[in-house]
Amino acid sequence: MTENETEQPSRWTRIKERWKQWREGLRRRPRVDFFYRIAVGVIGLVVLALGVLAIPYPGPGWAIVFIGLGILATEFDWAKRLLAYARERYDRVMDWFHGQGPLVQVLGGLLTAVVVFTTLWLLGAVGWAGELVGFDQQWLDSPLGFGSS
Repeated sequence: MTENETEQPSRWTRIKERWKQWREGLRRRPRVDFFYRIAVGVIGLVVLALGVLAIPYPGPGWAIVFIGLGILATEFDWAKRLLAYARERYDRVMDWFHGQGPLVQVLGGLLTAVVVFTTLWLLGAVGWAGELVGFDQQWLDSPLGFGSS
């Protein structure tokens, strides 16, 4: 026997195998499987929506989008296809963006900053932050009435 033949499956392999067995058990119970798929769909869509909202902000917006799609892809074929497509497109856009000159990259950063500032202003965070540091100006308040005192 070779060394590879005597090796035990990795912990991750054992976990995946247990998951498959558990999931197959659910599939044999249609009503439970139905509600499980609904729960996965709701959780996946909530995570996906949070990720979409977080995209323009510093942090893991795109990672959250891909996690949401990954959750959905565990149960839905359309989500598997969308996840593969989104990953491929994201990689292509990022490769293009990083291949651009400094002017395009600075403009991209400025556009992102404008989107972030505008949404924070609309949500009342800019006025709140101004009040916090003693810079209480009316133009900082949200025109939508969020955060108004």
